[in-house]
Amino acid sequence: MNKFEELFAQYPFALNDEQVKAQTADIIAKHAAENNNAAVWKQCLHQIDLTTLMGDDTYARVEKMAACVNHFADHYPALKDFNVASICVYPALVPVVKANLKAPGVGITSVVGGFPAAQTFIEIKVAEVAMAVKEGATECDMVLSQGKFLEGKYQECFDEIAEQKAAAGNAHFKVILETGALKTAENIWKASILAMAAGADFIKTSTGKIAVNATPEATFIMCQAIKAWKEKTGAIVGYKPAGGVSTTDEAVAHFTLVKEILGQDWLNNKLFRFGASRLANNLLTSIEGSEQKYF
Repeated sequence: MNKFEELFAQYPFALNDEQVKAQTADIIAKHAAENNNAAVWKQCLHQIDLTTLMGDDTYARVEKMAACVNHFADHYPALKDFNVASICVYPALVPVVKANLKAPGVGITSVVGGFPAAQTFIEIKVAEVAMAVKEGATECDMVLSQGKFLEGKYQECFDEIAEQKAAAGNAHFKVILETGALKTAENIWKASILAMAAGADFIKTSTGKIAVNATPEATFIMCQAIKAWKEKTGAIVGYKPAGGVSTTDEAVAHFTLVKEILGQDWLNNKLFRFGASRLANNLLTSIEGSEQKYF
């Protein structure tokens, strides 16, 4: 038995895909309604990594996003304590965010690790992390090498995470599993355990760049893994669903799963984020009771 077989044996996951689906649906059916209220909508807004990750991103687009975040409290004084958690961009646009972002308490997130496919050399991934942090990123979202993981090259995946984590220094470090590519509950569970063992501060579902992104089932599995990890090691790891979470109801469903599985301690933007762009305006619309197109 190699060390990864031993690692996974310490964290057995007994549910199959159909059982995961059924248990996920049951939690949402029983508890989502109690969380579908303005207090939760505000908290979800406060947990957003406001994101633009398009090939045609420009300095002007990112400057405008930063300006919206800077002046959020002026436009929504009643929500001044619920501004977004960070602005998330490609590495080359980190300096633009740093030069323009003035809102207190809002971080700068950079995707790294050869985002979105992770199909580049580890030396480039490490350099990209280091450069993003040097230019001002306070958080880094790296991508698991899904191809290597699916081939069972767990040591290579582990080493890539650990090396990029080291390059990030004090920056908050999230590992994107790309759960839609991993497909099965067992794979998502193992990838979660591996990422946490390698030093992830957060585990994140998706890049938002493939057909299947954050699903409630992925949230159920990953939160169960975080819970098991804390129970055995005492370490607290955050969670971020990203990609495909755009409506208030979808956000509430993920919030409900995190609350029921991980508990109140995770219901803050230090341990729970949404990777989203459209979600912010939709939550604002729910909160304000009229259509909002602020961001």
